[in-house]
Amino acid sequence: MTLDIFFDRYLITIHAIVVAIGLVLYVTAARALPQRRDPSAAIAWVVALTLLPYVALPLYFMFGSRKVPGRQRPALERVTVVRSNGVEDLGAWSQRLAAAMSLAHAVPYERLRIHADGHQALHALRELITSAQHSIDLCTFVLARDALGREIAARLMERARAGVKVRVLLDGFGVWLGGGVDLGSLRAAGVEVVKFVPALRSAVRGLNLRNHRKMLLIDGERLWAGGRNLAVEYFEGEPGGRRPPWHDLTFDLAGPLVRQARHRFDLDWAYASHRPAPAAVPAGSSTASNAPLGQLVPSGPDQLDDTVHALLVSAAFMARERIVAVTPYFVPDSTLTMALSLAARRGVPVDLVLPVRSNHRLADVARYRPLRDLGRAGVRIWLTPHMVHAKAIVVDDGLALVGSANLDARSLFLNYELMAAFYDRDDVRRFADWIEGERRSASVYRAKPPTLLRDLAEGLVLWLAFQL
Repeated sequence: MTLDIFFDRYLITIHAIVVAIGLVLYVTAARALPQRRDPSAAIAWVVALTLLPYVALPLYFMFGSRKVPGRQRPALERVTVVRSNGVEDLGAWSQRLAAAMSLAHAVPYERLRIHADGHQALHALRELITSAQHSIDLCTFVLARDALGREIAARLMERARAGVKVRVLLDGFGVWLGGGVDLGSLRAAGVEVVKFVPALRSAVRGLNLRNHRKMLLIDGERLWAGGRNLAVEYFEGEPGGRRPPWHDLTFDLAGPLVRQARHRFDLDWAYASHRPAPAAVPAGSSTASNAPLGQLVPSGPDQLDDTVHALLVSAAFMARERIVAVTPYFVPDSTLTMALSLAARRGVPVDLVLPVRSNHRLADVARYRPLRDLGRAGVRIWLTPHMVHAKAIVVDDGLALVGSANLDARSLFLNYELMAAFYDRDDVRRFADWIEGERRSASVYRAKPPTLLRDLAEGLVLWLAFQL
């Protein structure tokens, strides 16, 4: 045997061992962890680990995990919520499904303010921070290094110097996107700052799993939440129109629902700071009060189920009167696409509001295949001339889901997201009216058959849909 042949066989053997190790690790992780991968994603990882193991294996450890083991809560007791007429409506059914997925029960809330625009949202944000007497807890994806970000940071530092306990939880990747806010000044003023999964140091904890939740808690009694990051374009934009304001949706409220949000913040804070998780808050009752009911719906790697996705799909099958939704990025999986299509085919009016062009060009390319399918099924698609960043879904008059989750694969299956479910008919209609206001300025999308090149480009981008 020549030296060349021996060396070739040696390399082939080493390559086969690396491939085998990669596949064994993949199968072991798939069996041991509740990943629940889409079949196409599973096939892609197997092919990549077989053909390019030296590249795919480290990428799998950095990006392959979809769930974090050990953070799921034990199942809560099942609840049945029956309305006065004895018939379980959509809201009651949603509460029961959420409880079956171990989410905290629906509880009362009060003083709900839906911010009509960025001006109202910013006024509420300033008002709440200024009013804080004991504690401020802020979780956001982006705290920008612009005029708005600097103002909010200054207000937080002022309250910290006045003796208020201020905690700021920033996503480790979102810190970069915001231009690198001055964390040193915040800490020097007494603000506690923690990065959620720092991008360069926490690949083992899930480099690809970002905290996209947005909430501000004041004294544990007021909650400000929704889709806005803390940057100028999410509120009033810049003078002169250089960065026009985006249309986004936030709200604030008081009442027992705030305790659920505070507990969620404490859980995320403990995870990011490597501290023990706090004890669970007592389950509330959804039958003892005539007050409006709401429910926090966190989704992401810390939940055993894909909670928001499950509620959306199930609600689409339960819908009888209407489905209206607004989202900046629309890259749904086949299950959600089918659920919306079937709702439209059985006569339920389905309206989807999107920006004609978002700030993510790849997401815009990827959305047209599902949009064509939905258009053929009778879904009405509306394109706004401005950038709309709101995330809300209203089903009948019984359920409104509002918060941080986009209708794309990244939000529904990868990110840590936070939605609030509202069950009061009047408040559900108020959220529907907000979406209707966006629809009035939009034009109807009419699908056109794609060219071969366009079809190939869409297919390639959709292959990367989980990263969009």
